[in-house]
Amino acid sequence: FNMDGPLDREENEQIREMIGNNPAEAVAKIREHLEQIDHIRLNVAITGEPGTGKSTFVNAFRGIDNNHEGAAPTGCKSTTKPTSYHHPDYPNVILWDLPGIGSTMWPADKYVERVELEKFDFFIIISANRFRENDVKLAMEIQKMGKKFYFVRSKINHNLRDEERSQRDFREEKTLETIMEDCIKGLKEVGTESPQVFLLSIPDLSLRGLC
Repeated sequence: FNMDGPLDREENEQIREMIGNNPAEAVAKIREHLEQIDHIRLNVAITGEPGTGKSTFVNAFRGIDNNHEGAAPTGCKSTTKPTSYHHPDYPNVILWDLPGIGSTMWPADKYVERVELEKFDFFIIISANRFRENDVKLAMEIQKMGKKFYFVRSKINHNLRDEERSQRDFREEKTLETIMEDCIKGLKEVGTESPQVFLLSIPDLSLRGLC
């Protein structure tokens, strides 16, 4: 049982002792712990370069399509400022659609300070290409803050289509493996331990692979 969360280290150690000596008391304490979690506000930042599918991801995560009345704007109506969206089933989970790093309005050298990355609890970095300089910058800054992130490689269906057209001996499984290895290698090179990488297709965002 992973007891990281609102309990401090001393309380976690107490629960571990209870599990061995007094299981009933331990269960009660764990239940109290879970009730605390239910009331915690979790701010999840969706970030990455422009055009990677961040807003589409936010909409899909909330279970709505891009044409829904409350959807995050997509396409040419790009996100110009950090915008929050509540998850319909988990009201304490707030998804933040962040502007793309490296755009003219949000240059990479000022991005971290201007979007106030430190105020978010967890991050999802979305990339539509090979592991790039701005992906590195985001990963390093998030790790400097001692926070966690998932790395999402979007538009995998586009990559598969392009590879199929250009390769005589195209194999989907091999292409996915190569993309995954590239992502993991890039994350490990910036010090990420056990990187969590997901390969997703756009626009349907169907899961194609994970590590």
